[in-house]
Amino acid sequence: MKQLQKFILILLSIAALAGARVAQAAPTDSLDQDARAALNTLYAKSPAAKALGEKAKGVLVFPNIDRLAVLVGVQSGKGAMLANGKVVGHYRIDGVIAGLEAGGQSYAYAMFFMSDTALKNLQSTHGFEIGADPNIVFVNVGAAKEISTSTTQADVYGYIFDQKGLMGGVAVQGLKITRLDH
Repeated sequence: MKQLQKFILILLSIAALAGARVAQAAPTDSLDQDARAALNTLYAKSPAAKALGEKAKGVLVFPNIDRLAVLVGVQSGKGAMLANGKVVGHYRIDGVIAGLEAGGQSYAYAMFFMSDTALKNLQSTHGFEIGADPNIVFVNVGAAKEISTSTTQADVYGYIFDQKGLMGGVAVQGLKITRLDH
């Protein structure tokens, strides 16, 4: 019984930490600046990402996603959609982590929408789920040399970069993106 109480206390602590982070809503100007800075960081590390960005219909950038877990956990962050050099919307990403996970981490995430159809799908849904669409390709920043604007075939490319913290284990993850403003 004590183990169950400890487990519940740990889960409540994780939820409280995640809730406290979410409650610190950044003003949109700050979020926009952070998103642009994160994208510039990615472009500096990956010329292939920069080439995708030049061809993309829109780039959704989450400059800081926090991830906390002890067996079960949460991840959450806010981001900005950039199109033609301008911010055209704000989004939130949330997810549940289930599996053998432990630790805390933050990371940045960018999604390159290569077609009007993919971009409209994000904008028209009440929750875009990562993992539900087979046309999303996840790219490792260091291994992106094979991708060029002439070889792109997917509708959406996703980059995870700028990881900080320590997270260990194996997990099944699901992320959902929702629009904050209309």
